[in-house]
Amino acid sequence: GGGGKARGGGAAGAFGRGGPRGKSRKSRRQRRQEFDNLAAPRMQSGAPRGNGETIRLARGASLSDFADKIGTLPGTLVQELFGLGEMVTATQSVSEETFELLGAHLDWDIKIVSPEEEDRELLAQFGIDLDEEDKDDFVPRPPVVTVMGHVDHGKTKLLDAIRHTNVVAGEAGGITQHIGAYQVHVEHEGEDRAITFIDTPGHEAFTAMRARGANVTDIVVLVVAADDGVMPQTVEALNHASAAGAPVVVAVNKVDLPDANPAKVRQQLTEYGLVAEEYGGQTMFVDVAAKPRIGITDLLEAVLLTADASLELEASETGNAQGIAIEAHLDKGRGPVASVLVQKGTLRVGDSIVAGGAHGRVRAMHDADGNRVTEATPSFPVQVQGLASVPMAGDVFLAADDDRMVRQIAEQRQARRRAAQQASRVSRTTLENLMDKIAEGERTTLSLIIKGDGAGSVEALEEALVALEIPEEVHLQVIHRGVGPITESDVNLAAAGDGESATIIAFNVRAEGRVRDMAEREGVDVRYYTVIYQAIEEIETALKGMLKPEYEEVALGTAEIREVFRSSKLGNIAGALVTSGSIKRNAKVRLMRDGAVVTETTISSLRRFKDDATEVREGFECGFTLKNYNNIEEGDIVEAFEMREKPRA
Repeated sequence: GGGGKARGGGAAGAFGRGGPRGKSRKSRRQRRQEFDNLAAPRMQSGAPRGNGETIRLARGASLSDFADKIGTLPGTLVQELFGLGEMVTATQSVSEETFELLGAHLDWDIKIVSPEEEDRELLAQFGIDLDEEDKDDFVPRPPVVTVMGHVDHGKTKLLDAIRHTNVVAGEAGGITQHIGAYQVHVEHEGEDRAITFIDTPGHEAFTAMRARGANVTDIVVLVVAADDGVMPQTVEALNHASAAGAPVVVAVNKVDLPDANPAKVRQQLTEYGLVAEEYGGQTMFVDVAAKPRIGITDLLEAVLLTADASLELEASETGNAQGIAIEAHLDKGRGPVASVLVQKGTLRVGDSIVAGGAHGRVRAMHDADGNRVTEATPSFPVQVQGLASVPMAGDVFLAADDDRMVRQIAEQRQARRRAAQQASRVSRTTLENLMDKIAEGERTTLSLIIKGDGAGSVEALEEALVALEIPEEVHLQVIHRGVGPITESDVNLAAAGDGESATIIAFNVRAEGRVRDMAEREGVDVRYYTVIYQAIEEIETALKGMLKPEYEEVALGTAEIREVFRSSKLGNIAGALVTSGSIKRNAKVRLMRDGAVVTETTISSLRRFKDDATEVREGFECGFTLKNYNNIEEGDIVEAFEMREKPRA
């Protein structure tokens, strides 16, 4: 029995006593501290860092495009953006600000190329260089003159006098709503010289169109009415001319009127850097009167003298034509018609051309007077037929060697333009504003489809509508724009929206026959306009009408409770004296006790002695009960009020 020790005596250790000492136990406090010190695991996407290297991306690029440039998987970039609080899919068009955020995080310098650079890179893929010039075959070309100025200062009347035509009579409301290009010939120093005039609209809604006119111009004729002086759009037009670096000739118009003051115009324009030659400056001022055709010859001479003195106007007449689409519209008989200004090369009938996203073969060309021409040299404006679709005003056009090349250029331009538009319209969805976007379903949205007779008019109308100052609770959305009459697809698009259908704005175009019946059947609102600011005013009024009404509180009167009557049927009845204003049945009231609001409710019944009353005025006694409230006491004050709709400014 005593052999236990001899056998080692290790049995006690099996029960936790004795035996070798193990690891010391940690206290609960230590374990808690270690748990608190544990950091949450971080997801490592593995996206490469750029060390400040520059990456060039096209407008509307996706994370997949960026991933291809830096040699990684799109999923890693999606994960990085998610970590930054942005939710973007791999194939979604990404805005420039989101790329800036991602680039700063990963140390890449991301540059979004401009539309001009993007187009130059696209054309380089087809071996076309817009800047390539061979000055050996340059010949003199006519100057391109843009007429600018304030609305109703007589710009188009002045061109009428130059062309001996009547353009104003064909414009709605007497306001120029398109860009017209015309070429006139004048004898100067024994030579027959040509001058190309571009007439830009003067209304403020056409700022973009005026800017486009300045971009293609050599000389700006600034028209200022002698009886009106310098106006806001006069300064705006002058800024466009300065941005384009074009010399200015000032035409002081309407000098035949009794209250004309040409000297005042010269004095006002000195504040903007235009000093007349007679005052020792460099700018030529010419006094003209469009209606009696006074000073027209002097103005043309001033344009040619300015061109000869300040500019070297030369261009090559050989090679494929290049230029700009000044205006475009859809003609019922001739199809898409584009007014183009050739800037270099020679455009001929039969050439394959591409203008923006439109392409085709030149079937016919007409000059400004409607005469057929077979070729157009630099600075010569023509109307071109044969395009498959309507280009946008301001699109660069060029002639290429074959139809296949122009079709591929047009398709790639369309794809890039769609991607850029999608990126600009997609709002950033962050983790923080996700719930806000869900709540945005309560906002009122006015969806518009804009159709017009000219590309420039449609673009200007859209920009004017988007620039309207509207409250945040109303959202204006242009879901489609186009040139030509309203079609069935336009009506289908308008009717396909969630909730209310979109409104179609028809500018100088109509919905005819079956399309009109279809719009009535689908309940699509089609509004017709011929003057642009009438459309702007009506849309602005409609937007304000869509706002939820605003209410303001209007005090009705007060009453003091003098006695409380108990009723088993009606509850507590207040016997009160009206101390100011009046008390109405069903009016909202606040019950005040010791200066504090006890409750807000309504007056459910109102009596004057034993008779029911709808209103009790100041100085009279009454009895009333409060809806769903019985805890009234003597000395309580009742304030009656109502909520009235407040008209919006």
